[in-house]
Amino acid sequence: MRPRTVVEKWVDAFNKADVDTLASLYAANAVNHQVAESPVEGRDAIRAMFAAEFSTAEMVCIPEHIFEDGEWAILEWRDPKSLRGCGFFQIENGLIRFQRGYWDKLSFLRLHGLPLPKE
Repeated sequence: MRPRTVVEKWVDAFNKADVDTLASLYAANAVNHQVAESPVEGRDAIRAMFAAEFSTAEMVCIPEHIFEDGEWAILEWRDPKSLRGCGFFQIENGLIRFQRGYWDKLSFLRLHGLPLPKE
Protein backbone atom coordinates (compact mmCIF):
# COMPACT_ATOMS: atom_id res chain seq x y z
CA MET A 1 0.00 0.00 0.00
CA ARG A 2 1.11 3.50 -0.74
CA PRO A 3 1.69 5.77 2.29
CA ARG A 4 -1.37 7.86 1.43
CA THR A 5 -3.57 4.76 1.33
CA VAL A 6 -2.28 3.61 4.73
CA VAL A 7 -3.08 7.01 6.25
CA GLU A 8 -6.56 7.00 4.69
CA LYS A 9 -7.18 3.59 6.30
CA TRP A 10 -5.77 4.96 9.57
CA VAL A 11 -8.21 7.91 9.51
CA ASP A 12 -11.15 5.57 8.83
CA ALA A 13 -10.20 3.26 11.72
CA PHE A 14 -9.50 6.24 14.03
CA ASN A 15 -12.93 7.73 13.34
CA LYS A 16 -14.54 4.38 14.18
CA ALA A 17 -12.42 4.11 17.37
CA ASP A 18 -11.39 0.70 15.98
CA VAL A 19 -8.25 -0.01 18.01
CA ASP A 20 -7.68 -3.44 16.48
CA THR A 21 -7.65 -2.11 12.92
CA LEU A 22 -5.51 0.85 13.99
CA ALA A 23 -2.98 -1.47 15.63
CA SER A 24 -2.89 -3.70 12.53
CA LEU A 25 -1.63 -0.74 10.49
CA TYR A 26 1.57 -0.50 12.59
CA ALA A 27 4.72 -2.59 12.28
CA ALA A 28 5.43 -4.80 15.31
CA ASN A 29 8.26 -2.47 16.41
CA ALA A 30 6.63 0.81 15.39
CA VAL A 31 6.97 4.05 17.35
CA ASN A 32 4.12 6.53 17.78
CA HIS A 33 5.36 9.82 19.18
CA GLN A 34 2.73 12.44 19.85
CA VAL A 35 5.05 15.28 20.83
CA ALA A 36 2.82 16.32 23.74
CA GLU A 37 3.40 12.83 25.19
CA SER A 38 6.23 10.31 25.56
CA PRO A 39 6.89 8.02 22.57
CA VAL A 40 4.96 4.74 22.56
CA GLU A 41 6.90 1.75 21.21
CA GLY A 42 5.50 -1.47 19.78
CA ARG A 43 2.19 -2.43 18.20
CA ASP A 44 0.68 -3.76 21.46
CA ALA A 45 1.58 -0.59 23.38
CA ILE A 46 0.18 1.56 20.56
CA ARG A 47 -3.06 -0.43 20.62
CA ALA A 48 -3.29 0.08 24.42
CA MET A 49 -2.62 3.82 23.98
CA PHE A 50 -5.50 4.17 21.51
CA ALA A 51 -7.82 2.10 23.74
CA ALA A 52 -7.06 4.37 26.69
CA GLU A 53 -7.49 7.55 24.65
CA PHE A 54 -10.81 6.48 23.12
CA SER A 55 -12.11 5.61 26.59
CA THR A 56 -11.52 9.18 27.84
CA ALA A 57 -12.54 11.37 24.89
CA GLU A 58 -14.57 11.21 21.70
CA MET A 59 -12.03 11.98 19.01
CA VAL A 60 -12.69 12.68 15.35
CA CYS A 61 -10.10 13.28 12.63
CA ILE A 62 -11.25 15.37 9.68
CA PRO A 63 -8.48 15.30 7.07
CA GLU A 64 -7.75 18.64 5.44
CA HIS A 65 -4.76 17.49 3.39
CA ILE A 66 -2.82 14.28 2.93
CA PHE A 67 0.53 14.65 1.21
CA GLU A 68 2.83 11.84 0.12
CA ASP A 69 6.59 11.98 -0.38
CA GLY A 70 8.43 8.72 -0.88
CA GLU A 71 7.82 6.51 2.16
CA TRP A 72 6.21 9.38 4.09
CA ALA A 73 2.64 10.63 4.32
CA ILE A 74 1.70 13.88 6.03
CA LEU A 75 -1.79 14.39 7.42
CA GLU A 76 -3.10 17.86 8.24
CA TRP A 77 -6.31 17.52 10.25
CA ARG A 78 -8.94 19.25 12.32
CA ASP A 79 -11.71 18.05 14.56
CA PRO A 80 -15.30 19.23 15.10
CA LYS A 81 -14.21 21.25 18.18
CA SER A 82 -11.74 23.38 16.14
CA LEU A 83 -8.58 21.59 17.30
CA ARG A 84 -5.98 21.33 14.54
CA GLY A 85 -2.85 19.30 14.12
CA CYS A 86 -0.68 17.31 11.78
CA GLY A 87 0.87 13.88 11.69
CA PHE A 88 3.88 12.46 9.89
CA PHE A 89 3.78 8.76 9.04
CA GLN A 90 6.75 6.74 7.79
CA ILE A 91 5.49 3.67 5.95
CA GLU A 92 7.59 0.57 5.26
CA ASN A 93 6.17 -2.53 3.56
CA GLY A 94 2.64 -1.15 3.87
CA LEU A 95 2.85 -0.60 7.65
CA ILE A 96 3.46 2.45 9.82
CA ARG A 97 7.01 2.24 11.18
CA PHE A 98 7.10 5.70 12.74
CA GLN A 99 4.49 8.35 13.47
CA ARG A 100 4.92 11.81 14.94
CA GLY A 101 1.97 14.04 15.72
CA TYR A 102 1.72 17.71 16.62
CA TRP A 103 -1.35 19.17 18.39
CA ASP A 104 -2.10 21.43 21.32
CA LYS A 105 -2.61 19.22 24.37
CA LEU A 106 -3.88 22.01 26.62
CA SER A 107 -6.57 22.96 24.09
CA PHE A 108 -7.51 19.29 23.70
CA LEU A 109 -7.96 18.86 27.46
CA ARG A 110 -10.04 22.03 27.74
CA LEU A 111 -12.24 21.19 24.74
CA HIS A 112 -13.00 17.75 26.18
CA GLY A 113 -13.48 18.91 29.76
CA LEU A 114 -10.57 16.79 30.98
CA PRO A 115 -8.36 17.63 33.97
CA LEU A 116 -5.55 20.08 33.29
CA PRO A 117 -2.00 19.21 34.33
CA LYS A 118 -0.83 20.48 37.71
CA GLU A 119 1.84 23.18 37.59
